[in-house]
Amino acid sequence: MKNYKITVNGNTYDVGVEEVGGAPEIKSVAPAAKPAPAPKAAPKAAPKEAPKAAPASKSAAVEEIIAPMPGNVLSVNVASGDQVKSGQVLLIFEAMKMENELVAPRNGTVQDIFVAKGDVLESGKTVLTLA
Repeated sequence: MKNYKITVNGNTYDVGVEEVGGAPEIKSVAPAAKPAPAPKAAPKAAPKEAPKAAPASKSAAVEEIIAPMPGNVLSVNVASGDQVKSGQVLLIFEAMKMENELVAPRNGTVQDIFVAKGDVLESGKTVLTLA
């Protein structure tokens, strides 16, 4: 055991510290059991023909923009059909006494808007869709 004098915020303490643990002493070791052989892998099925690319449709590329937290919509800065760029502010909402911006994650076209100024956002609610 080692004794130390420690001062914290002007108060002095006498502290005894004991080292616990260390390298364990090994007296005898039994031989390790042999591991069981690994199971054989199942035979691979013949590769299937790759599916053909579906024709581009609006529904395939639609992305839902979700409210990250509850709050009140202060302004909606876009309208249906607007072209937006990645990082562009889509709407501003108040949450936790702060104004927060919901921005476009990518370039695209605003398809549908499900909120208006004054609406209450719920966390996880779809605010708009981006095509």
